[in-house]
Amino acid sequence: MESTSQAPRSRAWRATLVRGVAYFLVWMIMAGGQAGDVAPGLGAAVLATWISLVLLPPDPALAHIRPLAVLRLAVRFIWTSVVAGLDIARRAFSPSLPLEPGYHHYPVGLPPGTSRNLFTSVTSLMPGTLPAGTDESGRLIYHCLDVGQPVLQELAQEEAQLVAALGVAPGDADPAVAGGDSGSASA
Repeated sequence: MESTSQAPRSRAWRATLVRGVAYFLVWMIMAGGQAGDVAPGLGAAVLATWISLVLLPPDPALAHIRPLAVLRLAVRFIWTSVVAGLDIARRAFSPSLPLEPGYHHYPVGLPPGTSRNLFTSVTSLMPGTLPAGTDESGRLIYHCLDVGQPVLQELAQEEAQLVAALGVAPGDADPAVAGGDSGSASA
């Protein structure tokens, strides 16, 4: 029982240490790296770390970030953005390809907090979709330029890759299954 309670505490200390070292390094770089800058730098780093922990506590979902999975997510994001951007441009310049704007409700598996905010930020940059809030059941509402496209499946893939990149344990956040309600209310 003690080991499970020590794991989050260990991660919190690690996050605190990483922040403190980062703030100290930024201070030393900005100050010129002289020996006389060490003491004020340590004080500034402690103060900045404390303020950052008060304003943005460590999110347990971001404790096990996997660099290779982040790279895969970035490559997928860039590729999908280019393909979707070309599709939107094609639709905009061709009146024979009508748009069907509307809303999809996506059952996100990420818990509220930093990881869910990161997910909505990433998906807001994808052409053709825009997060528009949450419904009463906690699902994310997405405005889509074409509700006939497989938006929910793409969101599920994006979430699965983000979960892999963050290293979230399956018990912490299950990737949402593609599905949910959709509506075709026009914008």
